Amino acid sequence: MRKIAIIGAGESGAQLALGLQREGYEVTLFSDRSAAQIRTGKVMSSQCMFPTALAAEAQLSSALTKLYDGEAVPGISAIRLRVEGEPGFGAIEWEAPLEGTAHSVDQRIKSAAWIEAFVAGGGDFRIEKVTPRMLEELAQDYELVIVSTGKGEIAQIFPKDRSKSPFDRPQRVLALNYVSLDTVSLDASATEPADQPSDCIRMSVVPGVGEFFTFPGLTVSGPCQMMVFEGVVGGPMDKWTDVTSPEEQLSRSLEILEEHFPHEAKNFANATLTDEGATLLGRITPTVRSAVGELGNGNLVFGLGDAVLLNDPLTGQGSNNATLAAKYYLDSIVRRGQQPFDKQWMERTFDEFWRGWGQWAVAWTNDMLKPRREHQQAVLAEAADYPALAASIAGGFDDPRTFYPWWFDPAAAAEFVQARKDEDSSAFDLRDFRGALGQFATGVTVVTTLGVDGRKVGMTANSFTSVSMEPPLVLWCPSKRAPSLADFEDATHFAINILASDQHVLSRQFATPATDKFAGVETTEGIAGIPLLDGAVATFQCRTVSRHDAGDHVIYVGEVEKYENAGGEPLLFHSGKYHAATNHPDF
Repeated sequence: MRKIAIIGAGESGAQLALGLQREGYEVTLFSDRSAAQIRTGKVMSSQCMFPTALAAEAQLSSALTKLYDGEAVPGISAIRLRVEGEPGFGAIEWEAPLEGTAHSVDQRIKSAAWIEAFVAGGGDFRIEKVTPRMLEELAQDYELVIVSTGKGEIAQIFPKDRSKSPFDRPQRVLALNYVSLDTVSLDASATEPADQPSDCIRMSVVPGVGEFFTFPGLTVSGPCQMMVFEGVVGGPMDKWTDVTSPEEQLSRSLEILEEHFPHEAKNFANATLTDEGATLLGRITPTVRSAVGELGNGNLVFGLGDAVLLNDPLTGQGSNNATLAAKYYLDSIVRRGQQPFDKQWMERTFDEFWRGWGQWAVAWTNDMLKPRREHQQAVLAEAADYPALAASIAGGFDDPRTFYPWWFDPAAAAEFVQARKDEDSSAFDLRDFRGALGQFATGVTVVTTLGVDGRKVGMTANSFTSVSMEPPLVLWCPSKRAPSLADFEDATHFAINILASDQHVLSRQFATPATDKFAGVETTEGIAGIPLLDGAVATFQCRTVSRHDAGDHVIYVGEVEKYENAGGEPLLFHSGKYHAATNHPDF
């Protein structure tokens, strides 16, 4: 049984400990506080968990299942955006649904519940403040030591990655309150408050001043409303330094609402703090660090969560990043089997998370801290008139990869907006139609080819099927908007790589725009130099024999010239989620 130590029992560390415990590893979890001390202490953050991260959370542990199954946790079903007076655009306001329900649960509740579940499962939980000296001792006793806390001396073990950290100082001053309300307006522009709490994230932006978010959640005393202030450093909202008590902080919050967000002020006129620990102040410098830390005795420790990726909470990605990182790390540890957890493995594991998820959340959040560029302002403004466009922007909070490349590129933004306008004029509700099509379970492939300039090219696709046995024909259907379509148009051959169940990371990697989708991917060379993905359950090397126009897609028919049938468990996709194949209980 492999021995692993995890330092920090927060969002990433506790969940990874539970996942490893379930997989049969001998895990020791360290925290500087007990579950009871966490539950009765100060709030640790704001948080909103979106559907993708909630699914990963459920896979890591069932400790919170009953919490979500009950009615105590308010559901969050939409995002409402209000932007005041962007130059040349005026006020912007719209609301869009999320594709799935989000939830906000006080991390005091979650961390305490995870610790208690870990202990109940026989885990070794120790209340100690771990120092760098202790890490050296632990690294000698355990096969792998993971640091998942960004606090204290041990955070400095991981050197800052300046290529991924564009800021050297905080960009926002942060203030957080958990409050109880007699009433909360369903419509922030309504004259009188409604009788029920709002079920959406209300995001208000005043350029040059800062942002205010509010959303429902669950805290230690029951349902509550989160108030999150993000003031531009040195700006009109940077006025918290003289606050000396929770009551003063709430009072100052209400003053700021009256001055900068008057449409929200009336909704909090009757606000009271939920408990003595319901406020938090701080400033965060967004930072990405090397995931490998070298100790004084030469041993290595592995960084996770806030220890290596500290994100400004502006876009609500912190808890989501931490949970998804824990899932990536768990999968990588299990795949490692009995091989040593060496530096190369650590770097590759973090790189998988960074390329597959982290980089997209970080780049989008960092960009949101800057003034909006003209094409971004235009997209946000047009979303008020086009529901499909607004829904796509809201969906990006769940999956930041969908902001690429259009959020950063004016030409791509224009194309993206036009596509969403076409959706609004379609005969069907295309979101629902896409969901209906998703009821057909498929395998997952990465289709690869070689560009005329020798570049490796690939994209994820599940629109693959056999066509004929004699001659051996297959087809697949790329979108006409696919960035690499021109490369497939120019190529004489392509390869279909059917992914194995443990290759979901590759599926995400090849589905997201990137300068080099093949970074860190092991390949072999096929016919006409086509890259073939190692580890696929089957590969088909094909010569393109015909192309057929088909609406917004192209049908590629290829004749199989060579194939490999390695076998194994395939990766499955159904209803927007990855699945593993299992035998039907009736057979």
